Amino acid sequence: MPILKWLTRDEDIKKAGKAEYRLLKEDPKYSYGDKDTDNMIIHGDNLEALKALLPFYAGQIKCIYIDPPYNTGSAFEHYDDNLEHTTWLSMMYPRLELLRDLLSECGSIWISIDADEHAYLKILCDEVFGRKNFVDEVVWQRSYAPINLKKTFSRSTDYILVYCKNNELFQMNQLPRTLEADSRFSNPDNDPRGPWASGPIQAGPRTKSRVYEITTPSGRKILPPAEYCWRVSKEKFNEMVADNRIYFGPDGSNVPRIKRFLSEVKDGIVPLTLWLRDDVGDNQEGKKEIKTLFQNDVFSTPKPERLIQKVITLASNPGDLVLDSFLGSGTTAAVAHKMVRRYIGIELGNQATTHCVPRLKAVIDGEQGGISKAVNWQGGGGFRFYELGDAIFDEDGHVTTNITYEQLSAHLWFYETKTPFDKPKQKSTVLGVYKGTAYALLYNGILRDKRVDGGNVLTSKTLDVIKADLGNVEYDKLIVYGEASRLGTTRMRENNIEFKQTPYDIKVK
Repeated sequence: MPILKWLTRDEDIKKAGKAEYRLLKEDPKYSYGDKDTDNMIIHGDNLEALKALLPFYAGQIKCIYIDPPYNTGSAFEHYDDNLEHTTWLSMMYPRLELLRDLLSECGSIWISIDADEHAYLKILCDEVFGRKNFVDEVVWQRSYAPINLKKTFSRSTDYILVYCKNNELFQMNQLPRTLEADSRFSNPDNDPRGPWASGPIQAGPRTKSRVYEITTPSGRKILPPAEYCWRVSKEKFNEMVADNRIYFGPDGSNVPRIKRFLSEVKDGIVPLTLWLRDDVGDNQEGKKEIKTLFQNDVFSTPKPERLIQKVITLASNPGDLVLDSFLGSGTTAAVAHKMVRRYIGIELGNQATTHCVPRLKAVIDGEQGGISKAVNWQGGGGFRFYELGDAIFDEDGHVTTNITYEQLSAHLWFYETKTPFDKPKQKSTVLGVYKGTAYALLYNGILRDKRVDGGNVLTSKTLDVIKADLGNVEYDKLIVYGEASRLGTTRMRENNIEFKQTPYDIKVK
């Protein structure tokens, strides 16, 4: 598969691996609403924030939507959108890698982009997600009126590239049926099965076994057009005629058509790849929504809530986890909240507090702009606000002294299993069992505490605690992390225990 080459590529493809694991530190001053919510807003560099999420959310995100800087050469007030091309590629590649690792096996990522970087982004995504996992690209009508000052074209469309994690498991939702779609069904022959619509019975390419003469009720003889054949065999056609599923027109002499009953069609509609402003809004609509909330402080190209609603409708279900790592003014989080999805939003700039926080507070309080009326939004819920904290590992690769038991547990579990940590319902020395190996952590919050009674040392007493926490769970091997071990070699072998010393046996990557 062809790959894209740029000046700093060799360094850039290593950035995701080299990025530090950082702690996520809640700032209650900005959190709002339900304190037990899973919804998160993270203020900080999205490369480090995505890395910080891996131990907890790897393979858990159902829908990712991002609207990265387009590299258009414009100087936006809230974003540096004047990135040199190599710098833009350097910024995107490692972030796409981490987003892929966070995406669930049945999940998808939707990326807004314009024509300037569209082709380059497609090649990057083919490499990171796999060409076979390309779903399609959406063309969105972002504006309506032409800009007459343009020398050539007045650009009115953007793109949304859609990739899935695993095309064998990905299944996109359909759009809800509309009254307009249902109005196309009628019942001119008073069929007791109710309204129906007809579709052509001819299809291409021509297959000889499905070329036969049809005689209409009026006696007219019909063959399929050249290069075409009938969709069904002659035997199946006769069965459909007997079941009144073939329509020959009001006088029985028309070319036959297949009847599709409204009661039998799928509940949804397969979406087109052309999204018009009448259906999903445009940039002007997005600006009006932001202006309603922030008066004159308007982003240059905010996405309308209806656009994000369509993405989330197709890519997720209520309760699923949605992620936007270029959150901007908070549109994705606001729409996800109203659509009863869980969400994580990451924003580097000050707009995390000046725009995202007040916007989500308004949503929780029942704000009625955007899609609120369409989804009958009445308010409720909450979000928690986080800053990026200290690095989990120091410059020597050792665990920092201020890490909590839960944080260290998550990183140990992810390091050993490459799966997200599922916090035990009750405090336990046991992290879990994965593929026949049980993992336990002896850590009381005081690193290098080698006292036997300090809780960090593997002794007969602490081994009894671990076994009690394991209960009746079956396992083949037990790995114990702790400050030191006082158990002899024979005892370790009898219990099939492997001891790893904290912090020296915990690796950075």
